[in-house]
Amino acid sequence: MSHANGINAEWSAISPLDGRYARKLAALAPLVSEAGLIGFRLQVEAAWLIFLLAIPEIQLLLKKQGVSNAQGTSPWRSRLESIAAEGNVARIKEIESVTNHDVKAVELYLQEELAAANAPRSVIALTHFGCTSEDINNVSYALMLSRVRRDVLLPLATSLVDRLANMSRDHAATPMLARTHGQPATPTTFGKEMAVFGARLAGIIDDIEAVPVMAKFNGATGGYSAHAFALPDVDWPRVTATFLATFHGIHPNPLTTQIESHDWIARLSVSCAHLASAATGLSRDFWQYISDGWCVLKRVETETGSSTMPHKVNPIDFENAEGNFGVAQSLFEHFARKLTVSRLQRDLSDSTTMRNLGVAFGHLVLGLKAVESGLDRLQLHEGAMAKSLDGHWEVLGEAVQSLLRLRGIDGAYARMKSATRGLKMNREDYSRLVGELAGMPDVAAALGGDDLGRLKALTPATYCGASKHLAELFFAAWQKRQSGGKA
Repeated sequence: MSHANGINAEWSAISPLDGRYARKLAALAPLVSEAGLIGFRLQVEAAWLIFLLAIPEIQLLLKKQGVSNAQGTSPWRSRLESIAAEGNVARIKEIESVTNHDVKAVELYLQEELAAANAPRSVIALTHFGCTSEDINNVSYALMLSRVRRDVLLPLATSLVDRLANMSRDHAATPMLARTHGQPATPTTFGKEMAVFGARLAGIIDDIEAVPVMAKFNGATGGYSAHAFALPDVDWPRVTATFLATFHGIHPNPLTTQIESHDWIARLSVSCAHLASAATGLSRDFWQYISDGWCVLKRVETETGSSTMPHKVNPIDFENAEGNFGVAQSLFEHFARKLTVSRLQRDLSDSTTMRNLGVAFGHLVLGLKAVESGLDRLQLHEGAMAKSLDGHWEVLGEAVQSLLRLRGIDGAYARMKSATRGLKMNREDYSRLVGELAGMPDVAAALGGDDLGRLKALTPATYCGASKHLAELFFAAWQKRQSGGKA
Protein backbone atom coordinates (compact mmCIF):
# COMPACT_ATOMS: atom_id res chain seq x y z
CA MET A 1 0.00 0.00 0.00
CA SER A 2 1.35 3.42 -0.94
CA HIS A 3 0.30 6.96 -0.28
CA ALA A 4 -0.37 9.39 -3.13
CA ASN A 5 3.11 10.87 -2.74
CA GLY A 6 4.70 7.47 -3.28
CA ILE A 7 5.62 6.83 0.35
CA ASN A 8 4.92 3.25 1.35
CA ALA A 9 2.47 2.96 4.25
CA GLU A 10 5.04 0.94 6.22
CA TRP A 11 7.42 3.89 6.06
CA SER A 12 4.88 6.26 7.60
CA ALA A 13 3.63 3.96 10.37
CA ILE A 14 3.98 5.36 13.88
CA SER A 15 4.87 1.99 15.35
CA PRO A 16 7.91 0.18 13.93
CA LEU A 17 5.95 -3.04 14.41
CA ASP A 18 3.63 -1.95 11.60
CA GLY A 19 6.40 -0.27 9.66
CA ARG A 20 10.03 -1.32 9.63
CA TYR A 21 9.37 -4.74 11.17
CA ALA A 22 5.98 -5.54 9.64
CA ARG A 23 7.28 -8.33 7.42
CA LYS A 24 8.94 -10.06 10.36
CA LEU A 25 5.61 -10.11 12.20
CA ALA A 26 3.48 -11.45 9.38
CA ALA A 27 2.42 -14.48 11.41
CA LEU A 28 1.45 -12.37 14.42
CA ALA A 29 -0.43 -9.52 12.76
CA PRO A 30 -3.53 -11.49 11.69
CA LEU A 31 -4.02 -12.56 15.31
CA VAL A 32 -3.43 -9.38 17.31
CA SER A 33 -4.41 -6.62 14.89
CA GLU A 34 -7.72 -4.78 14.93
CA ALA A 35 -8.89 -7.00 12.09
CA GLY A 36 -7.79 -10.06 14.03
CA LEU A 37 -9.71 -8.99 17.13
CA ILE A 38 -12.82 -8.29 15.06
CA GLY A 39 -12.52 -11.76 13.54
CA PHE A 40 -12.42 -13.37 16.96
CA ARG A 41 -15.44 -11.31 18.07
CA LEU A 42 -17.39 -12.49 15.05
CA GLN A 43 -16.42 -16.06 15.82
CA VAL A 44 -17.69 -15.76 19.39
CA GLU A 45 -20.93 -13.96 18.47
CA ALA A 46 -21.76 -16.51 15.77
CA ALA A 47 -20.83 -19.46 17.99
CA TRP A 48 -23.03 -18.15 20.80
CA LEU A 49 -26.03 -17.78 18.54
CA ILE A 50 -25.53 -21.28 17.13
CA PHE A 51 -25.21 -22.60 20.68
CA LEU A 52 -28.40 -20.83 21.76
CA LEU A 53 -30.33 -22.42 18.93
CA ALA A 54 -29.52 -25.85 20.37
CA ILE A 55 -30.89 -25.12 23.86
CA PRO A 56 -34.26 -26.95 24.24
CA GLU A 57 -35.96 -23.99 25.93
CA ILE A 58 -34.88 -21.68 23.10
CA GLN A 59 -36.04 -24.19 20.48
CA LEU A 60 -39.43 -24.37 22.14
CA LEU A 61 -39.76 -20.59 22.09
CA LEU A 62 -38.73 -20.38 18.46
CA LYS A 63 -41.19 -23.09 17.53
CA LYS A 64 -43.98 -21.07 19.13
CA GLN A 65 -42.81 -18.13 17.00
CA GLY A 66 -43.01 -20.19 13.83
CA VAL A 67 -39.34 -21.21 13.49
CA SER A 68 -39.11 -24.99 13.33
CA ASN A 69 -35.87 -25.51 11.45
CA ALA A 70 -33.37 -23.52 13.49
CA GLN A 71 -31.15 -26.60 13.63
CA GLY A 72 -31.64 -27.53 9.99
CA THR A 73 -30.07 -26.37 6.75
CA SER A 74 -30.90 -23.01 5.26
CA PRO A 75 -29.08 -20.12 3.60
CA TRP A 76 -29.12 -18.10 6.80
CA ARG A 77 -27.84 -21.02 8.87
CA SER A 78 -25.01 -21.61 6.39
CA ARG A 79 -24.18 -17.91 6.49
CA LEU A 80 -24.13 -17.96 10.28
CA GLU A 81 -21.71 -20.89 10.33
CA SER A 82 -19.28 -19.29 7.86
CA ILE A 83 -19.47 -15.65 8.87
CA ALA A 84 -16.48 -15.62 11.22
CA ALA A 85 -14.15 -16.60 8.40
CA GLU A 86 -15.76 -14.26 5.89
CA GLY A 87 -16.52 -11.19 7.96
CA ASN A 88 -16.29 -7.82 6.25
CA VAL A 89 -14.02 -5.82 8.53
CA ALA A 90 -14.49 -2.65 6.50
CA ARG A 91 -18.27 -2.85 6.90
CA ILE A 92 -17.94 -3.49 10.63
CA LYS A 93 -15.69 -0.44 11.03
CA GLU A 94 -18.22 1.57 9.02
CA ILE A 95 -20.97 0.57 11.45
CA GLU A 96 -18.67 1.35 14.38
CA SER A 97 -18.18 4.88 13.06
CA VAL A 98 -21.89 5.35 13.76
CA THR A 99 -22.29 3.36 16.98
CA ASN A 100 -18.96 4.41 18.50
CA HIS A 101 -19.00 0.93 20.06
CA ASP A 102 -16.84 -1.83 18.66
CA VAL A 103 -18.73 -4.90 19.90
CA LYS A 104 -22.13 -3.41 19.08
CA ALA A 105 -20.87 -2.93 15.53
CA VAL A 106 -20.08 -6.65 15.29
CA GLU A 107 -23.54 -7.52 16.63
CA LEU A 108 -25.27 -5.23 14.13
CA TYR A 109 -23.16 -6.59 11.29
CA LEU A 110 -24.11 -10.14 12.17
CA GLN A 111 -27.77 -9.17 12.27
CA GLU A 112 -27.38 -7.39 8.94
CA GLU A 113 -25.86 -10.47 7.34
CA LEU A 114 -28.54 -12.75 8.75
CA ALA A 115 -31.27 -10.45 7.48
CA ALA A 116 -29.70 -10.49 4.02
CA ALA A 117 -29.81 -14.29 4.17
CA ASN A 118 -33.54 -14.17 5.10
CA ALA A 119 -33.10 -15.42 8.66
CA PRO A 120 -36.28 -15.29 10.78
CA ARG A 121 -36.60 -12.13 12.83
CA SER A 122 -36.90 -14.16 16.04
CA VAL A 123 -33.51 -15.73 15.29
CA ILE A 124 -31.90 -12.39 14.47
CA ALA A 125 -33.26 -11.03 17.76
CA LEU A 126 -31.30 -13.67 19.69
CA THR A 127 -27.98 -12.25 18.48
CA HIS A 128 -25.93 -11.20 21.51
CA PHE A 129 -28.64 -12.52 23.87
CA GLY A 130 -27.73 -12.11 27.54
CA CYS A 131 -24.30 -10.70 26.71
CA THR A 132 -22.44 -7.68 27.84
CA SER A 133 -19.79 -6.59 25.37
CA GLU A 134 -17.10 -7.93 27.69
CA ASP A 135 -18.52 -11.45 27.36
CA ILE A 136 -17.62 -11.27 23.70
CA ASN A 137 -14.37 -9.40 24.20
CA ASN A 138 -12.84 -11.55 26.93
CA VAL A 139 -13.49 -14.76 25.00
CA SER A 140 -12.04 -13.11 21.90
CA TYR A 141 -8.87 -12.18 23.75
CA ALA A 142 -8.70 -15.68 25.20
CA LEU A 143 -8.84 -17.11 21.69
CA MET A 144 -6.31 -14.56 20.46
CA LEU A 145 -3.75 -15.19 23.17
CA SER A 146 -4.20 -18.95 22.89
CA ARG A 147 -3.34 -18.74 19.20
CA VAL A 148 -0.41 -16.38 19.81
CA ARG A 149 1.00 -18.69 22.44
CA ARG A 150 0.48 -21.89 20.43
CA ASP A 151 1.22 -20.73 16.89
CA VAL A 152 3.84 -18.01 17.30
CA LEU A 153 5.49 -17.65 20.71
CA LEU A 154 6.10 -21.24 21.79
CA PRO A 155 7.46 -22.40 18.42
CA LEU A 156 9.98 -19.54 18.44
CA ALA A 157 11.02 -20.08 22.06
CA THR A 158 11.28 -23.83 21.53
CA SER A 159 13.37 -23.32 18.39
CA LEU A 160 15.79 -21.18 20.39
CA VAL A 161 16.15 -23.86 23.06
CA ASP A 162 16.75 -26.39 20.27
CA ARG A 163 19.62 -24.23 19.07
CA LEU A 164 21.07 -23.91 22.55
CA ALA A 165 20.72 -27.65 23.17
CA ASN A 166 22.62 -28.44 19.98
CA MET A 167 25.31 -25.95 20.93
CA SER A 168 25.55 -27.52 24.38
CA ARG A 169 26.15 -30.90 22.75
CA ASP A 170 28.55 -29.67 20.08
CA HIS A 171 30.67 -27.67 22.52
CA ALA A 172 30.19 -29.67 25.71
CA ALA A 173 33.96 -30.04 26.05
CA THR A 174 35.08 -26.69 24.62
CA PRO A 175 36.87 -25.02 27.57
CA MET A 176 36.20 -21.36 28.22
CA LEU A 177 37.34 -18.88 30.82
CA ALA A 178 34.46 -17.96 33.09
CA ARG A 179 34.03 -14.55 34.65
CA THR A 180 32.39 -13.55 37.88
CA HIS A 181 32.12 -9.83 38.56
CA GLY A 182 33.74 -9.47 35.14
CA GLN A 183 36.97 -10.99 36.45
CA PRO A 184 38.65 -14.28 35.46
CA ALA A 185 37.05 -17.17 37.32
CA THR A 186 36.98 -20.97 37.41
CA PRO A 187 36.87 -22.24 33.81
CA THR A 188 33.72 -23.70 32.33
CA THR A 189 32.83 -24.99 28.89
CA PHE A 190 30.91 -23.13 26.23
CA GLY A 191 28.47 -26.02 25.98
CA LYS A 192 27.72 -25.93 29.69
CA GLU A 193 26.92 -22.20 29.52
CA MET A 194 24.57 -22.84 26.59
CA ALA A 195 22.95 -25.59 28.64
CA VAL A 196 22.39 -23.15 31.51
CA PHE A 197 20.44 -20.76 29.29
CA GLY A 198 18.69 -23.62 27.52
CA ALA A 199 17.47 -25.09 30.79
CA ARG A 200 16.31 -21.70 32.02
CA LEU A 201 14.34 -20.98 28.87
CA ALA A 202 12.87 -24.50 28.89
CA GLY A 203 11.58 -23.88 32.40
CA ILE A 204 10.01 -20.60 31.35
CA ILE A 205 8.38 -22.33 28.38
CA ASP A 206 6.84 -24.73 30.90
CA ASP A 207 5.51 -21.76 32.87
CA ILE A 208 4.01 -20.17 29.76
CA GLU A 209 2.37 -23.44 28.71
CA ALA A 210 0.98 -24.04 32.21
CA VAL A 211 -1.09 -20.85 32.38
CA PRO A 212 -4.78 -21.84 32.02
CA VAL A 213 -6.76 -19.68 29.61
CA MET A 214 -9.85 -18.35 31.38
CA ALA A 215 -13.05 -16.71 30.16
CA LYS A 216 -16.41 -15.58 31.52
CA PHE A 217 -19.83 -15.44 29.92
CA ASN A 218 -22.04 -14.31 32.77
CA GLY A 219 -23.53 -10.96 31.78
CA ALA A 220 -23.34 -7.33 32.76
CA THR A 221 -22.01 -7.71 36.31
CA GLY A 222 -21.31 -11.42 36.45
CA GLY A 223 -24.58 -12.69 37.90
CA TYR A 224 -26.38 -14.05 34.81
CA SER A 225 -29.15 -11.56 35.61
CA ALA A 226 -30.54 -11.06 32.10
CA HIS A 227 -30.30 -14.75 31.33
CA ALA A 228 -32.06 -15.80 34.51
CA PHE A 229 -34.80 -13.20 34.19
CA ALA A 230 -35.59 -14.08 30.60
CA LEU A 231 -35.37 -17.88 31.01
CA PRO A 232 -35.38 -18.71 34.73
CA ASP A 233 -35.62 -22.48 34.23
CA VAL A 234 -32.26 -22.74 32.43
CA ASP A 235 -29.12 -23.55 34.44
CA TRP A 236 -27.16 -20.70 32.91
CA PRO A 237 -23.87 -21.24 34.78
CA ARG A 238 -23.81 -24.81 33.47
CA VAL A 239 -24.95 -23.80 29.98
CA THR A 240 -22.38 -21.05 29.54
CA ALA A 241 -19.62 -23.27 30.95
CA THR A 242 -20.57 -25.82 28.31
CA PHE A 243 -20.47 -23.09 25.67
CA LEU A 244 -17.00 -21.95 26.70
CA ALA A 245 -15.83 -25.55 26.60
CA THR A 246 -16.60 -25.61 22.87
CA PHE A 247 -13.52 -23.42 22.48
CA HIS A 248 -10.73 -25.89 23.01
CA GLY A 249 -8.51 -25.06 25.96
CA ILE A 250 -10.63 -22.30 27.50
CA HIS A 251 -11.67 -22.75 31.12
CA PRO A 252 -14.77 -21.02 32.52
CA ASN A 253 -14.39 -18.49 35.32
CA PRO A 254 -17.82 -18.40 37.00
CA LEU A 255 -17.02 -15.75 39.61
CA THR A 256 -16.31 -12.36 38.05
CA THR A 257 -17.55 -8.80 37.87
CA GLN A 258 -18.43 -7.41 34.44
CA ILE A 259 -14.95 -8.40 33.31
CA GLU A 260 -12.98 -11.58 33.63
CA SER A 261 -10.45 -10.74 36.29
CA HIS A 262 -7.43 -11.02 33.96
CA ASP A 263 -5.43 -12.93 36.54
CA TRP A 264 -4.51 -15.54 33.96
CA ILE A 265 -3.32 -12.80 31.59
CA ALA A 266 -1.24 -11.40 34.44
CA ARG A 267 0.33 -14.82 34.98
CA LEU A 268 1.02 -15.17 31.27
CA SER A 269 2.47 -11.66 31.20
CA VAL A 270 4.77 -12.38 34.14
CA SER A 271 6.07 -15.49 32.41
CA CYS A 272 6.56 -13.61 29.14
CA ALA A 273 8.40 -10.84 31.00
CA HIS A 274 10.56 -13.55 32.56
CA LEU A 275 11.28 -14.96 29.11
CA ALA A 276 12.29 -11.51 27.86
CA SER A 277 14.54 -10.99 30.88
CA ALA A 278 16.34 -14.34 30.57
CA ALA A 279 16.76 -13.88 26.82
CA THR A 280 18.22 -10.43 27.50
CA GLY A 281 20.92 -12.08 29.59
CA LEU A 282 21.61 -14.51 26.76
CA SER A 283 21.87 -11.66 24.24
CA ARG A 284 24.26 -9.71 26.44
CA ASP A 285 26.51 -12.71 27.00
CA PHE A 286 26.76 -13.38 23.27
CA TRP A 287 27.53 -9.69 22.75
CA GLN A 288 30.37 -10.00 25.28
CA TYR A 289 31.72 -13.19 23.70
CA ILE A 290 31.79 -11.42 20.34
CA SER A 291 33.48 -8.38 21.88
CA ASP A 292 36.13 -10.63 23.43
CA GLY A 293 36.71 -12.36 20.10
CA TRP A 294 35.63 -15.74 21.45
CA CYS A 295 32.78 -15.74 18.94
CA VAL A 296 32.91 -14.15 15.51
CA LEU A 297 30.19 -13.14 13.08
CA LYS A 298 30.16 -14.36 9.52
CA ARG A 299 30.56 -11.50 7.08
CA VAL A 300 27.84 -10.58 4.64
CA GLU A 301 29.64 -8.84 1.79
CA THR A 302 26.76 -6.52 0.90
CA GLU A 303 26.37 -5.22 4.45
CA THR A 304 27.93 -2.09 5.96
CA GLY A 305 28.95 -2.10 9.60
CA SER A 306 29.76 1.59 9.91
CA SER A 307 29.38 4.66 7.71
CA THR A 308 32.97 5.64 8.51
CA MET A 309 34.78 2.51 9.78
CA PRO A 310 34.80 -0.04 6.95
CA HIS A 311 36.23 -2.86 9.08
CA LYS A 312 33.19 -3.17 11.37
CA VAL A 313 31.04 -6.33 11.67
CA ASN A 314 28.68 -5.44 14.47
CA PRO A 315 26.61 -7.71 16.75
CA ILE A 316 23.46 -5.79 15.83
CA ASP A 317 21.13 -8.79 16.05
CA PHE A 318 21.91 -9.30 19.72
CA GLU A 319 21.66 -5.56 20.35
CA ASN A 320 18.29 -5.38 18.59
CA ALA A 321 17.15 -8.40 20.56
CA GLU A 322 18.07 -6.72 23.84
CA GLY A 323 16.20 -3.55 22.89
CA ASN A 324 13.06 -5.41 21.88
CA PHE A 325 13.15 -7.63 24.95
CA GLY A 326 13.33 -4.50 27.11
CA VAL A 327 10.23 -2.98 25.53
CA ALA A 328 8.35 -6.29 25.77
CA GLN A 329 9.34 -6.81 29.40
CA SER A 330 8.20 -3.32 30.39
CA LEU A 331 4.81 -3.81 28.75
CA PHE A 332 4.25 -7.28 30.18
CA GLU A 333 5.14 -6.08 33.66
CA HIS A 334 2.67 -3.22 33.22
CA PHE A 335 -0.06 -5.64 32.16
CA ALA A 336 0.54 -7.78 35.24
CA ARG A 337 0.14 -4.73 37.48
CA LYS A 338 -2.66 -2.94 35.65
CA LEU A 339 -5.00 -5.62 34.39
CA THR A 340 -5.59 -7.15 37.80
CA VAL A 341 -7.04 -3.87 39.13
CA SER A 342 -10.47 -2.55 38.17
CA ARG A 343 -12.66 -0.10 40.04
CA LEU A 344 -15.70 -1.74 41.62
CA GLN A 345 -17.53 -3.92 39.11
CA ARG A 346 -15.66 -2.53 36.13
CA ASP A 347 -13.93 0.48 34.65
CA LEU A 348 -12.71 0.90 31.10
CA SER A 349 -9.00 1.27 31.80
CA ASP A 350 -8.37 -2.37 30.94
CA SER A 351 -9.79 -1.97 27.44
CA THR A 352 -7.16 0.37 26.05
CA THR A 353 -4.47 -1.56 27.93
CA MET A 354 -5.51 -4.88 26.42
CA ARG A 355 -5.22 -3.43 22.93
CA ASN A 356 -1.46 -3.28 23.50
CA LEU A 357 -1.05 -6.98 24.21
CA GLY A 358 -0.14 -7.48 20.57
CA VAL A 359 2.52 -4.78 20.85
CA ALA A 360 4.22 -6.61 23.70
CA PHE A 361 4.13 -9.91 21.87
CA GLY A 362 5.39 -8.16 18.74
CA HIS A 363 8.52 -6.95 20.51
CA LEU A 364 9.04 -10.31 22.21
CA VAL A 365 8.77 -12.09 18.86
CA LEU A 366 11.18 -9.61 17.26
CA GLY A 367 13.67 -10.23 20.04
CA LEU A 368 13.52 -14.00 19.67
CA LYS A 369 13.88 -13.72 15.90
CA ALA A 370 16.85 -11.38 16.30
CA VAL A 371 18.63 -13.88 18.57
CA GLU A 372 18.01 -16.63 16.01
CA SER A 373 19.39 -14.37 13.28
CA GLY A 374 22.47 -13.64 15.36
CA LEU A 375 23.05 -17.33 16.03
CA ASP A 376 22.79 -18.02 12.30
CA ARG A 377 25.90 -15.88 11.80
CA LEU A 378 27.80 -16.96 14.91
CA GLN A 379 30.99 -19.02 14.88
CA LEU A 380 33.13 -20.01 17.84
CA HIS A 381 36.76 -18.94 17.80
CA GLU A 382 38.15 -21.73 19.94
CA GLY A 383 41.67 -20.47 19.45
CA ALA A 384 40.79 -17.15 21.06
CA MET A 385 39.07 -18.97 23.92
CA ALA A 386 42.15 -21.11 24.48
CA LYS A 387 44.41 -18.05 24.42
CA SER A 388 42.30 -16.32 27.07
CA LEU A 389 42.46 -19.40 29.27
CA ASP A 390 46.22 -19.66 28.85
CA GLY A 391 46.59 -16.09 30.04
CA HIS A 392 44.96 -16.73 33.42
CA TRP A 393 46.62 -19.59 35.27
CA GLU A 394 45.81 -17.83 38.53
CA VAL A 395 42.30 -19.35 38.32
CA LEU A 396 43.89 -22.66 39.37
CA GLY A 397 44.41 -21.21 42.84
CA GLU A 398 40.97 -22.52 43.73
CA ALA A 399 41.96 -26.07 42.81
CA VAL A 400 45.19 -25.86 44.76
CA GLN A 401 43.68 -24.47 47.95
CA SER A 402 40.82 -27.00 47.80
CA LEU A 403 43.28 -29.91 47.66
CA LEU A 404 45.42 -28.44 50.45
CA ARG A 405 42.32 -28.03 52.63
CA LEU A 406 41.38 -31.65 51.97
CA ARG A 407 44.82 -32.75 53.08
CA GLY A 408 44.47 -30.83 56.33
CA ILE A 409 47.05 -28.12 55.66
CA ASP A 410 46.59 -25.05 57.86
CA GLY A 411 45.97 -21.72 56.16
CA ALA A 412 45.48 -23.27 52.74
CA TYR A 413 43.20 -20.50 51.49
CA ALA A 414 45.36 -17.72 52.94
CA ARG A 415 48.47 -19.12 51.28
CA MET A 416 46.85 -19.19 47.86
CA LYS A 417 45.30 -15.77 48.38
CA SER A 418 48.73 -14.35 49.11
CA ALA A 419 50.20 -16.08 46.05
CA THR A 420 47.50 -15.29 43.47
CA ARG A 421 45.13 -12.47 44.43
CA GLY A 422 45.16 -9.64 41.91
CA LEU A 423 47.91 -11.29 39.87
CA LYS A 424 47.89 -12.49 36.28
CA MET A 425 49.80 -15.74 36.06
CA ASN A 426 51.13 -17.81 33.15
CA ARG A 427 52.20 -21.45 32.93
CA GLU A 428 55.66 -20.72 34.30
CA ASP A 429 54.26 -18.77 37.25
CA TYR A 430 51.95 -21.64 38.14
CA SER A 431 54.69 -24.25 37.81
CA ARG A 432 56.87 -22.16 40.09
CA LEU A 433 54.02 -21.94 42.63
CA VAL A 434 53.51 -25.71 42.68
CA GLY A 435 57.26 -26.20 43.06
CA GLU A 436 57.36 -23.81 46.01
CA LEU A 437 54.49 -25.66 47.66
CA ALA A 438 56.24 -28.98 47.18
CA GLY A 439 59.27 -27.53 48.97
CA MET A 440 57.30 -26.60 52.07
CA PRO A 441 57.77 -29.29 54.74
CA ASP A 442 54.16 -29.34 55.95
CA VAL A 443 52.78 -29.43 52.41
CA ALA A 444 55.27 -32.04 51.25
CA ALA A 445 54.39 -34.20 54.27
CA ALA A 446 50.65 -33.95 53.56
CA LEU A 447 50.65 -34.36 49.79
CA GLY A 448 51.39 -37.64 48.13
CA GLY A 449 53.17 -38.09 44.85
CA ASP A 450 49.85 -38.49 43.05
CA ASP A 451 48.64 -35.15 44.44
CA LEU A 452 51.70 -33.33 43.18
CA GLY A 453 51.45 -35.03 39.83
CA ARG A 454 47.84 -33.93 39.44
CA LEU A 455 48.69 -30.36 40.41
CA LYS A 456 51.58 -30.22 37.95
CA ALA A 457 49.44 -31.62 35.13
CA LEU A 458 46.51 -29.31 35.77
CA THR A 459 45.83 -26.51 33.25
CA PRO A 460 43.04 -23.95 32.97
CA ALA A 461 41.69 -25.90 29.97
CA THR A 462 41.39 -29.11 31.99
CA TYR A 463 39.98 -27.50 35.12
CA CYS A 464 36.33 -27.60 34.02
CA GLY A 465 34.96 -30.13 36.49
CA ALA A 466 31.72 -31.77 35.36
CA SER A 467 30.87 -29.07 32.82
CA LYS A 468 31.02 -31.44 29.84
CA HIS A 469 28.79 -33.96 31.60
CA LEU A 470 26.27 -31.28 32.60
CA ALA A 471 26.03 -30.02 29.03
CA GLU A 472 25.46 -33.54 27.74
CA LEU A 473 22.85 -34.22 30.40
CA PHE A 474 20.86 -31.16 29.35
CA PHE A 475 21.01 -32.10 25.69
CA ALA A 476 19.77 -35.60 26.45
CA ALA A 477 16.97 -34.30 28.67
CA TRP A 478 15.82 -31.81 26.06
CA GLN A 479 15.86 -34.44 23.32
CA LYS A 480 13.79 -36.75 25.49
CA ARG A 481 11.32 -33.99 26.19
CA GLN A 482 10.97 -33.09 22.53
CA SER A 483 10.40 -36.72 21.59
CA GLY A 484 7.53 -36.95 24.04
CA GLY A 485 9.35 -38.41 27.00
CA LYS A 486 9.48 -36.81 30.41
CA ALA A 487 12.77 -35.02 30.99
